[in-house]
Amino acid sequence: MHAVAPRRVSLIAFCATNVLMDVETLYYLSRRQFPLHRFFHTFVGVSIVILVTIALAAALLRLARRVELPNPFDWQDLTLQPVIVGSALGGYSHVVLDGVMHGEIRPFFPFSDDNPFYAAISLPALHWTCVIAGAAGLAVLGLREWLAQRRET
Repeated sequence: MHAVAPRRVSLIAFCATNVLMDVETLYYLSRRQFPLHRFFHTFVGVSIVILVTIALAAALLRLARRVELPNPFDWQDLTLQPVIVGSALGGYSHVVLDGVMHGEIRPFFPFSDDNPFYAAISLPALHWTCVIAGAAGLAVLGLREWLAQRRET
């Protein structure tokens, strides 16, 4: 989605939300406590992670106006709208995709313990879909960059 609408979808917020969600999994994995995917892998839990990501982005953007901070990937040019969209896309898709992969996930908790996504498609099909989507996104980004360079010359 970022490749199609880079000004409307923040890839940084998408990635940050995914990483923050998986801190929970890493914690339980490091302690060998199962299930690994718990509250933050539910739609209610990820909504909190999304709000935290947006709040952190807003705070960092405000701080960057007062203090000189490194600006890799031009993150200081972001507005909150693409951060909100990127974070929501990252978080909610993470719950769905992990729900397909892991039977332990309860995406609709506390309202339901069911996981309607589990094994909706095979793992190889899921993995190939992600690989193809990633390759298509990289191709679109590469094409955008190539066209931008051609316009400059």
